[in-house]
Amino acid sequence: MSTYSRLVRFLPRNGAQPLIGEPVDRQVDVGLATLEGKDVEVDVVEGSSVLSPGAKTGNKEVVGKLLSPLSQSEVGTIRCIGLNYVTHAQEVNLPMPDVPTLFLKPATSLGDPYPAPVVIPKAFVGDDAADYESELALVIGKDAKNVTEAEALDYLAGFTAANDISSRKAQFAQSQWCYSKSFDGACPVGPAFVPKEQVAQVADLAIRGEFNGEVVQSSKMTDLIFSVPKIISFLSQGTTLPAGTIIITGTPAGVGWSKTPKKLLRDGDEFRVFISHGVGTLVNKIVEEK
Repeated sequence: MSTYSRLVRFLPRNGAQPLIGEPVDRQVDVGLATLEGKDVEVDVVEGSSVLSPGAKTGNKEVVGKLLSPLSQSEVGTIRCIGLNYVTHAQEVNLPMPDVPTLFLKPATSLGDPYPAPVVIPKAFVGDDAADYESELALVIGKDAKNVTEAEALDYLAGFTAANDISSRKAQFAQSQWCYSKSFDGACPVGPAFVPKEQVAQVADLAIRGEFNGEVVQSSKMTDLIFSVPKIISFLSQGTTLPAGTIIITGTPAGVGWSKTPKKLLRDGDEFRVFISHGVGTLVNKIVEEK
């Protein structure tokens, strides 16, 4: 059982080596505090990964730059579940799926929280079709293969937030979605990792998406079509999910492409994904590649 309420991975204000630690203030939203330029003090731990943090060192550091809770080398291939909220299926006029829909993002799509931007590649800028998807991200804590739904949560380390950035014209031009969702930094993750022990019931987790200050997505996990244990079990059948694997679990209703008029990501925009229970707010500014 984890002894930490949550962990962040960061570069200290006066250092270039990534560190792991627990924010001293248990109430602070780390993502919003860094956006506002406030000091976030962290109790540094011995380990170099949220999966094996070790003991506190006794040292405290101030966050200079937030990083995704796991590195690219830890995450590997990101597993993604499409069409997994009842209200989202309804808004896009698609039938409820009988089995989870899986697509993949490469490790190079992993992005950091603010101040790291989400960059819309110049190859996609002209399409004017960049969209957001607020998502709950699961982190696998130990290698999982052929696990049952009953034992699936034993393999879950904890939770964080993600934004599944997508280019809709490219997405709907193909039967496979990877191309339209896999560009560098198209999966920002963070700001904090919350161990599963801090969440009594997964269904109680709340998610919210804000586009330039307007709430555009809001839900609880009770709206999921496929539960967290179902997703983990399904993805592990015949395929090992290594420790560190991130699974993003689908997005609630309110995506920009489905709105009238459409709300699409453009240069200078800001998107925020909030997850409750201490994860906090994942903030990214949008930059169009020149």
